[in-house]
Amino acid sequence: MLPGAVGKGLEILVRPGGSRDEVVGEHDGALVVRLTAPPVDGRANRALRKLIAKRVGVPASQVTISRGEHSRRKLVVVEGVEPPAVREALERD
Repeated sequence: MLPGAVGKGLEILVRPGGSRDEVVGEHDGALVVRLTAPPVDGRANRALRKLIAKRVGVPASQVTISRGEHSRRKLVVVEGVEPPAVREALERD
C-alpha cells in the first residue's frame, strides 16, 4: 500500500492559509495540501473536498472526510476511487 493510503482512505495533512491551493509533498506518511481557505466554519474542509474532486474528476459530493473533520490531519475517501488512484491524481499538476 502506498504511504498515506489507509484502508479505503487517504491520509491528508492540511495547511490552511497558503497563497494557493496545492499539493506540496508528504509529511509523516500523509500527503500535504496547502489551502487558501481558513480553518473557520468548515471552509478549509470544503476547499479540500473541492480540490480533490477537481483533480480526481468526480463531483465534490463523492469526497468525504471520514476522520479529522476538526483536525489538520484527515482521512479522505473518494467514493468509487481507490486511494492509490486518488493520490496519483493529487500528485499530478
